[in-house]
Amino acid sequence: MPNQSLSLTHEQRQIQTLAPQLRQSLELLQVPALELRTLIQNELQQNPTLEEKPLNTETIEVEPGGSVVDDTKELDFKKEFEILSRVDDEWCQYFMQEQTYTPYDAGAEERRRYFMDSQVHKESLQDHLNNQLALAGFNEQDRHIGNLIIGSINNDGYLIQDVEELAASADIDPAHMKDVLALIQDFDPVGVGTRNLKECLLLQLERLGQDHSLAAAIVRDHLELLGAKHIKEIAHALKVALDDVHQAARLIATLEPKPGRSCSSESARYILPDMLVEKVDGQYRVILNNDEIPDLRISKQYRALMNTASTSDEVKTYIRDRIRAGLFLIKSVAQRQQTLYRVATAIVKVQTDFFDQGIAHLTPLTMAEVARTVELHETTICRCIANKHMQTPRGLFEMKYFFTPGLKMTDGTTISNKTVQDMIVALVTGEDISQPFSDQDILEKLQAQNIHIARRTVAKYRIALKILPSHLRKSP
Repeated sequence: MPNQSLSLTHEQRQIQTLAPQLRQSLELLQVPALELRTLIQNELQQNPTLEEKPLNTETIEVEPGGSVVDDTKELDFKKEFEILSRVDDEWCQYFMQEQTYTPYDAGAEERRRYFMDSQVHKESLQDHLNNQLALAGFNEQDRHIGNLIIGSINNDGYLIQDVEELAASADIDPAHMKDVLALIQDFDPVGVGTRNLKECLLLQLERLGQDHSLAAAIVRDHLELLGAKHIKEIAHALKVALDDVHQAARLIATLEPKPGRSCSSESARYILPDMLVEKVDGQYRVILNNDEIPDLRISKQYRALMNTASTSDEVKTYIRDRIRAGLFLIKSVAQRQQTLYRVATAIVKVQTDFFDQGIAHLTPLTMAEVARTVELHETTICRCIANKHMQTPRGLFEMKYFFTPGLKMTDGTTISNKTVQDMIVALVTGEDISQPFSDQDILEKLQAQNIHIARRTVAKYRIALKILPSHLRKSP
């Protein structure tokens, strides 16, 4: 066995790392408007030299490329804060051109406050059931058992723990717990507290007075066949007519497979567009949505404190560092808005036909093409469009929606894959449900319109669009 030993060695390597300020700048570029506001609010709480400008504060607009303090240079103390005073009045609009600027007024502040205050918390399924339990007139022991059962019901409304195991863990008679469970299953929504899909659907049919119907028999004994739409096999097994099975299937389709869905506790996702696209004088223009972005400046109080002779060197050093951090945040926000505007303008210029005529005229576009247009790196474009939304005359879209690969047609032109998907949806929507189109049928109809793609591509698009196979879409 060879000898083993420990030793120390020196090794020189070059490693690229992102500076904290660069990380902050990239983070600001990637987050949407509402999250950006949260980040800025956090910085306002941590950095005392930053403050939000009051409404109706006059600012001076300057052209893009205006002077900004270079944080990397050691400036003369007095000269440095003269520059800070000037930048405080000039920084905030330096990147905006006339057509992108929207005045920040009291109306905008009122809309913003209303938007934030109107976000409410929806009652969860457990809260909904506990409220009914409190009003059910149960004794203390049964309320305790009821709380255990409700705590074991998932967000879909199903009891996820076996009753016997739950009773054993709480040292409760299983028969008594089943009695309490039966009472909870009478709560709203109908079907809550059941243990599987079959029991859930049967309970709903019972509430409808259909517990001895053909639909109940299908759910009880042939639910898997129904899911596969093997109607003939069900009719043969139950010795009933095909029309009767179809009628029962339509009744079952009206039932709720996830009763807890009506009380979903998932928080709603609020989307605020980062930019607006409007048509003015026949041309589409990009307008940045700045209502949710606080208008920042460096506090004059702290600048005055820096020029006070009685202020200690330690305090001045702290204030200077905070001011530089604040200026970098201000500059990063300005650069974010400028980059967003440039990228959005490049997208709008390419997708004019889409805004005029709809999805059939969506132009294929890649991030590399936009990167070349705006002279930025492709990864910057990727960060820029992440989680961003654009309000257009055609509706609200994610910015990444406009980036689609192209498919070549027989005439040499290219067409967006989203356009092809939209054509597939149109074909399926207009098909005869007694003879739905197979993937091969869809392929042939696309080829008739000079669109040549593989059959597996049709299947991939169909699956992405959540369209069932033809045999599952078939109905007499």
